[in-house]
Amino acid sequence: MTQRFATLTTITLMAVTVCAQNWTQWRGSDANGVAVPGSYPVKFTIEDNLLWKAPLPGKGGSTPVIWKDRIVITSGVGEGDQGQDGVLCFDWSGKQLWQVTLGKQVKGKHRSGSGSCPSAVTDGKRLFVYFKSGTLAALDFDGKVLWKTNLQQRFGKNTLWWDLGTSPVLVNDTVVIAVMHEGSSYIVAFKQESGEVVWKVDRNFKCPQESSQSYTTPIVYQEGERTILLLWGADHLTGHNAATGEMVWHCGGFNPDQKKAWRVIPSPVISEGIAVVPYGRDKHMAGVKLGGSGDITKKARIWEKIGIGTDGASPVAYDGKAYIVNFRGKVWCLDISTGKQLWQSSLPDGKGMFYSSPTIVGDKIYFCREKGSVYVCQITPTGLKLINKTQIKNDLFVASPVLVQDKLLLRGNKHLYCIGK
Repeated sequence: MTQRFATLTTITLMAVTVCAQNWTQWRGSDANGVAVPGSYPVKFTIEDNLLWKAPLPGKGGSTPVIWKDRIVITSGVGEGDQGQDGVLCFDWSGKQLWQVTLGKQVKGKHRSGSGSCPSAVTDGKRLFVYFKSGTLAALDFDGKVLWKTNLQQRFGKNTLWWDLGTSPVLVNDTVVIAVMHEGSSYIVAFKQESGEVVWKVDRNFKCPQESSQSYTTPIVYQEGERTILLLWGADHLTGHNAATGEMVWHCGGFNPDQKKAWRVIPSPVISEGIAVVPYGRDKHMAGVKLGGSGDITKKARIWEKIGIGTDGASPVAYDGKAYIVNFRGKVWCLDISTGKQLWQSSLPDGKGMFYSSPTIVGDKIYFCREKGSVYVCQITPTGLKLINKTQIKNDLFVASPVLVQDKLLLRGNKHLYCIGK
C-alpha cells in the first residue's frame, strides 16, 4: 500500500510539474482559465517588475502558448493588405528564436481585431495555428512548417461579420476546427501528423440574421468512456463524438424570441459536469447539465440568469464557482450547480473595455483591460478585494493573461510583456 501510494504521488507530482511549466492552449491546459499554483507576481508595477518586453511585427489578439522554454504566438507580420499571417517563438529571456510567415493575412475589422485572433495549440510535439484567412498549419518547435491547408479555399468563404476568433483544439490524433457562420457551418478534423481530413460534419441550425454566427472555441471533455467535443453557437449547445464528429446531443432554447444578432463571442466553461453558457448579448447566463442523447433541452437546462452576462470575455470556472466579467468591469460570482449569485463586484475605472478573459490562480484573479489596466484581486466570500493595479501605456490588449513558470505574460498589439517578482 505504501509503495502504491508513493507511486501515485510521484505520478501526480509529475503531472502537476508538466502543467505548471506549460500553457498548451488559449484557456490553459484544462481549458478553464485556471493556472497551476505558483509564485506569481501579485504586487507589481510595469516600471519595477517588467523582466522584458519583445516587439511584435504586427497586430494580433491571440494568447501565448507555452511549452517548457518556448513561448509561441500568432501575429500579423506587417500591416494591412501587405501583411502576412505569422508565427513567432520566444525563449524566457525574451529573445525571438524564429518567425515564420504562412501567406497573406486578412486584416481585422474591429478596432481591436486582427487576422491573428485564434491562439495556437500544442501537444508538446507540434504546434497548430489558424488564421482569419482560413490558413491552418502545423509546425515543429524549430519553426519548420510540417503541413498547411486553407479551409476557405477548400470548404467555402468565411461569412462572419467580425474577426474570426475560434481557436483549434486537439483531440485523439486530430486537430479540430469549428466553423459556425451563416451559410454552411461545419466541424472538421485533420490528422495531426499529415493534415489529412479524418472527418467533416455539417452543423446547421435555422437562426435569425447573424444569430448563427459564433466566435467560440470548442471544448474537449469526457462523458464516461466517450470523448466529446462541446460546441456553442447558432443558439444551440451541442455535443459531438470526437472520433467521428457525429452530433450526440443538442440543447436549444437560448433564443426563444428569435432575436437577430444574438451571435456569441465568449466561450462556455465546464465544471461539475455543467456547462456555464453566456448568451443574449451580455444579459443572459445558463447552466446546462452535460450528457445524454438527442434533444436534451428540457432536462439539461438546470438554471438561467437574466441581467448577468458577458459579450466578450469568457467566464472562468474554479472550485464550483463561475466568474463572469462584462465589458465595463462588473464581475459576478455564481454557484455552478444552482446558478445562485454569490456576490457582485466592480473593478476600478480605467480606459477601454474588457475583451480579455480573466485567469485565476488560487484565490487570486487577474484581469486586463483593453487599454492596459492590469488588476489583481483576491477572491473573498463576499466579493473581490483589489490587491494591485498597474498601467501599461500605449498598447491594446485583448488576449488572456497567462500565468506559468512563476511569470505573468501579457500580449499586446505592439509587444509581448513578461512580468516577474
